[in-house]
Amino acid sequence: MSTRRHDLTRPADLHHESFSGPLRRRRPEYVDLLPPCNDACPAGENIQAWLGAAQAGQFREAFNILTQDNPMPAVHGRVCYHPCESQCNRTKLDVPVSIHAVERFLGDIALEKGWPLSVPEEVTGGRVLVIGAGPSGLSVAYHLRRLGHDVEIREAGPLAGGMMHFGIPAYRLPRQILDAEVKRIEDTGVRIVLNQKVEDVLAEKEERGFDAVFVAIGAHLSKRVDIPARDAGKILDAVGFLKSVESGEAPKLGRRVAIYGGGNTAMDAARVAKRLGASEAMIIYRRDREHMPAHSFEADEAVEEGVKINWLRTIRDIDQSKFTVEVMEVDENGRPQPTGRYETLEADSLILALGQNTDSAFLRRVPGIEFESDGTVIVGPNMMTGHPGLFAGGDMVPSDRTVTTGVGHGKQAARHINSWLRNEIYEAPPRNDLVSADMLRPWFATEAHRKDQRTIQQDRRRRGFEEVKLGLDEKEAVYEARRCLSCGNCFECDGCYGACPEGAVIKLGPGRRYRFDYDLCTGCAVCFEQCPCHAIRMTPEPALEPATDAAGVGS
Repeated sequence: MSTRRHDLTRPADLHHESFSGPLRRRRPEYVDLLPPCNDACPAGENIQAWLGAAQAGQFREAFNILTQDNPMPAVHGRVCYHPCESQCNRTKLDVPVSIHAVERFLGDIALEKGWPLSVPEEVTGGRVLVIGAGPSGLSVAYHLRRLGHDVEIREAGPLAGGMMHFGIPAYRLPRQILDAEVKRIEDTGVRIVLNQKVEDVLAEKEERGFDAVFVAIGAHLSKRVDIPARDAGKILDAVGFLKSVESGEAPKLGRRVAIYGGGNTAMDAARVAKRLGASEAMIIYRRDREHMPAHSFEADEAVEEGVKINWLRTIRDIDQSKFTVEVMEVDENGRPQPTGRYETLEADSLILALGQNTDSAFLRRVPGIEFESDGTVIVGPNMMTGHPGLFAGGDMVPSDRTVTTGVGHGKQAARHINSWLRNEIYEAPPRNDLVSADMLRPWFATEAHRKDQRTIQQDRRRRGFEEVKLGLDEKEAVYEARRCLSCGNCFECDGCYGACPEGAVIKLGPGRRYRFDYDLCTGCAVCFEQCPCHAIRMTPEPALEPATDAAGVGS
């Protein structure tokens, strides 16, 4: 009879052999749950898995895991607004893991070492036309190549990258980084044809023998606003302004520049204006900071660089360089309401950053396609429009307009296009249950301060377009990856193995985890109580069930 700890719910005078099986009321099982970072990623990355490889110093393996979902980690590590981090369970202990900084490190080291993207040798014979070489178009092309299809991208502009090239300033995304990741996608066999605007989609599809089309033309038309202007000075739209700067044809703005809008594009336009020599760049926005569409850190960085933000102000009239603005107040619903109080501001130029519409007029001749009032194209859950074989994604469909969302659309659409070409219907695998912070017992975790990226000095930031953030070095990246709690998935900490009083936990070797020997297990739940990441659950005793191994990492 065992002399080790017993389940207090069973009769004390029974022998081990008599209660180890039939009288056990519950037993442990290894499970894999969905970590909140994975769940929040618009690109569907298996973040926890590549963080696990990175913390072990297996950077090539981490890169391979990451690029199964996202072919541009160096870009995303710089421009993604990392919603994964706001959902990180580590926030209950201190601060979230700097996931985007580790992703950038992996992307940069991959470019430095020349690691290619892996593409299976399978060839299906399917041919797909992609219209637009922005994030969504590049993503769908890459994922279709991984599925064995022949892909050609037609891009109306002179460069691939879309708004990543012309809408995101170089101080956030250096062009050599973007170009290198685009080139790596081309190296998989994707053909990119520049300066080729497609006007007739159906004719192009039929004449060139394409089996399906994915349209991802983005949203490049700036929204307008009706402001009374007796003799207005220079008025520019933000998208056109940023494009002209990128093309080396920056307009003369004058000493004082006003930017009308409160999104990330407005913040970028203001910061670019400062870099072009404006002594004063002021943002005018009708709502307060709490309700601005720009991400908080974007506003922080703009203010750090000397941009002034006039919250709760609406332009009512323009007379040459004078702007009459009305002061607004936020009501109980968080909406701005006019007060009848006015102020006068002065600026030599006005940049409108009020959002963008998509130029989808060329699709209106295609039967079956439906549109929203703003020109966005309506697609079904399979990313297909109302016309068979014609799919769409990215900024031109109703969704969040971010690079990462566009890349996620591309991956999703590739799966559906692949199934459609095979006369099948793609069904996503079932998702594991989400693991929350209150399910964890992180006994191993101590407070570990986050390794934030360093930035260049303020005077250098204002003088030009040098990249502001410097990234993490190898030691910092490993440290930051090790802050991950492996929520919901076993990481072989040996907690269950060391805690089991009956020796019922069997180690299977590195990377293979454990299994339970139910002939020895008493159902005492000590393993469950010791598991820091909730990779074990207690279930009612079944009539008969074989031993269960620890499963693979959930995604």
